[in-house]
Amino acid sequence: MSLADRWLLPEGVDEALPEQAAKIEHLRRTLLNLHESWGYHLVIPPLLEYLDSLLTGAGSDLEIETFKVIDQLSGRLLGIRADFTSQVARIDAHCLKDNGVQRLSYCGSVLRTMPAGLDGTRSPIQLGAEIYGHGGVESDIEVLSLMLQTLSAAGLSNVVLDLGHVDVVSGVLAACDLNADQKGKLIELYKAKDLPELDRYVEGLSLGNLEKQWLVGLPRLCGGKEVLLSATELFGGVNESIRDAIVLLQEISESICQRFPTVGLHFDLSDLVSYSYHTGVVFAAYVPGHGNAIARGGRYNNIGQVFGRSRPATGFSTDVKALVSLTDVVVKKPKTVLSPICSSDALWKKANSLRAEGYRVVEVLDNLYAGDADFKLDFVDDAWQLMPVQN
Repeated sequence: MSLADRWLLPEGVDEALPEQAAKIEHLRRTLLNLHESWGYHLVIPPLLEYLDSLLTGAGSDLEIETFKVIDQLSGRLLGIRADFTSQVARIDAHCLKDNGVQRLSYCGSVLRTMPAGLDGTRSPIQLGAEIYGHGGVESDIEVLSLMLQTLSAAGLSNVVLDLGHVDVVSGVLAACDLNADQKGKLIELYKAKDLPELDRYVEGLSLGNLEKQWLVGLPRLCGGKEVLLSATELFGGVNESIRDAIVLLQEISESICQRFPTVGLHFDLSDLVSYSYHTGVVFAAYVPGHGNAIARGGRYNNIGQVFGRSRPATGFSTDVKALVSLTDVVVKKPKTVLSPICSSDALWKKANSLRAEGYRVVEVLDNLYAGDADFKLDFVDDAWQLMPVQN
């Protein structure tokens, strides 16, 4: 390895220098304080766990994203978390064991084998919130509202909320009586939004005209509120799960419009981008000029079952580093005081007293200091005094 290569970081892995790090930390604290004001309790899961525990209930899509290492103590396979959800579900099911509604929040680094999208990172700082123990629409609306307030607190505007429901896709596929290979192919085409290829594939299936209309019409149910009316007309009487999903989306959209009138609403009833553990409403937030979702979430009622406690759950997550890159985070900097080396008790006490008052006191080593300063400590009239610095 050449000397130049020693400084390279892996693709999709970045670091934050002081100014950027200060913005990230400021926003992290701001958002966690916001979540606390809503009644969410902070949890800090470990960075890595035994792989079978980390991926339990999470599905194969998350397994592909997870870095794996061998534990030198036990010889077992470990995973570095790529997402917090299964960890927080384990904490709710196995550690807290509260039968009531549990609100939990988290923030920390995750590591993924592949970036999300062309401009994605493999090392986001994931921040999110989860509600356990409530399966009604009220908790879906609460989590969505908290997500939108989180983005607003980060300084984002012109947010567009994309809503979908996994029961629409699963209900249509179930109604068409397809085999596993056919379902897999259709899901692949829905994810790719490859409508011409979808049309050709469906035309070759041994299905009735009505079923074919359902399959090719589903990914075209994408747009504003009129999508829900079109879906009701297209899938009227197919099954109750589709009808209930459309009613739920209607109720959620009405509440969000009332609470956040400036947020744009978009519906995508064939959205399959979310993780496979989702079981109900799914959602994502976007801003103009940024191709990837800036926040994403949904309902996942079964993920805790494998930990011995199946509880309804819903939540969302976002990337603090992505939010900082999209907004102008203003960090109030403390006044900087330059101090000689604290070789006397009086100077030591004065420096720490100023630090307690909120000043940033820097001891100058060998008369070298590269940054700006507002004051300096000089010994005047038998006492250490703050004196202004001419920069």
